[in-house]
Amino acid sequence: MSTKRAYDPVPLRLSKTIVYRASTAAVVASFFILLLVARLFQLQIVEHERYATQATDNRLTAQTIPPPRGLIFDRNGNILATNQIVPSLAVIKENVDDIDTLLTNVRALVDFSAAEEISFRNRLENAQSDDRVIIKRHLNDEQLAIEAVNRHRFGNILVITEILREYPYKALASHVVGSVRQITIEDLQQLDPVRYRGSKFVGRRGVENYYEDLLHGEIGLRQVEVNASGRIMSEISVEPATRGQTITLHLDIELQRVADKALGDRRGAVVAIDPKSGGVLALVSKPSYDPNVFVTGLEGREYDNLSARADAPLFNRATQGKYPPGSTIKPVLGMAGLATGIIDWELEFDDPKGEFQLPGSDKVWRDWNWSKNGIGGQGQVDLFRSIYRSSNIYFFHLGAVLDIETFAAFLGQWGYGRNTSLDILDADPGILPNSDWKQNNTGDSWYPGDNMNLVIGQGFTLVTPLQLATIATIFANRGEFVRPRLLQSSEQPVDLGPNFPPVLGVSESDWERMIEALTAVVHRGHKGYLQNGLAWFHIGMDIPYQMAGKSGTAQVVAIPEGEEYDEELLPEDQRKHALFFGFAPVHDPVIAVATVIENGGGGSEFAAPVVRQVIDSYLANVVATNDE
Repeated sequence: MSTKRAYDPVPLRLSKTIVYRASTAAVVASFFILLLVARLFQLQIVEHERYATQATDNRLTAQTIPPPRGLIFDRNGNILATNQIVPSLAVIKENVDDIDTLLTNVRALVDFSAAEEISFRNRLENAQSDDRVIIKRHLNDEQLAIEAVNRHRFGNILVITEILREYPYKALASHVVGSVRQITIEDLQQLDPVRYRGSKFVGRRGVENYYEDLLHGEIGLRQVEVNASGRIMSEISVEPATRGQTITLHLDIELQRVADKALGDRRGAVVAIDPKSGGVLALVSKPSYDPNVFVTGLEGREYDNLSARADAPLFNRATQGKYPPGSTIKPVLGMAGLATGIIDWELEFDDPKGEFQLPGSDKVWRDWNWSKNGIGGQGQVDLFRSIYRSSNIYFFHLGAVLDIETFAAFLGQWGYGRNTSLDILDADPGILPNSDWKQNNTGDSWYPGDNMNLVIGQGFTLVTPLQLATIATIFANRGEFVRPRLLQSSEQPVDLGPNFPPVLGVSESDWERMIEALTAVVHRGHKGYLQNGLAWFHIGMDIPYQMAGKSGTAQVVAIPEGEEYDEELLPEDQRKHALFFGFAPVHDPVIAVATVIENGGGGSEFAAPVVRQVIDSYLANVVATNDE
């Protein structure tokens, strides 16, 4: 008996399912293949030119080559500002996907402090997408070797070379040479965008700033092949940068050193000028600072600490410090009296007690050596004696008859109240008051008592050490006004401008007689006055050459009428400023020097020796050079 097997529908259903799924997959695959073909058609045919251009741009890139800055030399060939090649770690901003990962990788290569990290994050944030942002500068040989070994691990971290400014003499010449700083967004708004494309630094202070156009140079351009990380694979073409011009200053860095040492740790300034050329031989302001710290930038807190110091090391006292001239103004005012005919060399005034009163006034004006016991008068005083003995009483008599407008007009010829320099950055004009100036600045009229303050170098009149040295050159030149300048030479000649007219109204004999009086300040001693601090006692007794000069002492705080005080009992910031100017040799001057020592006491005692040391050194070198 045969049996029939029952019909089973499962294999048939399974076969239909497989066919259905395969068909669906084939349709989906065909759809995506069509999309891929369409996209390839768009990329290869429709947009071929666009993407071909982009591919070329990604492979070839143009880079600017910043120019090396011009070098700065002193008159004897000593280099004051140079350039150094520095290896640095950098990254292209657009290649930074994760800054924390990047910094972890950096620390695997070099020591990297928290302060450096903050600085880098700030630079990265402000950079353009294609900028190379410096991570760390001044890599040593060991760090360079570690980077080379790990280069395959951290491909987006680059080693590049930078040209950085360097100041070999550091704080010694910072105020005169100046410094560069990294270009800021504000700088870019003022600078030529083409000329400064790719440049990182711009002159910020001193000569670096004033002669920026000469020192900067012209950028270069090169086309290079780079990989995806921005590393240069090959150089296609190059147009070299043109370095900045080399310039030479009148400055004598060794004389600068002498002046700096003579000033010591005191706050103040020293300026030395060649009266024949007007060249600035030394320009010292103390305290000072190291300009190298500004090249790569100070952190905000570091800069704030430096700028907030009470002794103001960033402040250039030589060109911007304004001080009452004290008795250094007296020989100029004496010349004013001679030029107007109000006085002559024979006119004498009697000074029995060192006191003076204006007609109709109860106020008593006193000489510098007045004392309560009535001692202090200088007897019969003429102009010559009033200079070497620095008599206030003589000049009170002059101030009582010479009006302020005549004073101001004559003083203006000497450079009071204006910037007379040719190329010295930020030279302050000081203050030369007259009745209009007082009305505009105080809302008050000019009174006879204002004349009394003016003739002893107090009151509203203010001068800078640079102006004081310039006045010394005018005496040295017998009235010829040679404006002070720093630039001695450059690769391309620079027209600094004309000198000022000579001082008018003074006869040749009056010049010579006044210079005799200024020479007596240094060389003429009088027994019985030794303790009064005259310049001859402090610098003139053993001097081997003839120097002419004038001291000055400027009060910082008012002293009540009829009172004496002990200078040493005052807080330092309330003590008198000490001033002195001098030039030598008297008959053929080659150097004029001025100094101001803040809160330094008497000008003859403290300031005159500083000037003497500078002139001693310069004359010794001039004689040695001439002997060779």
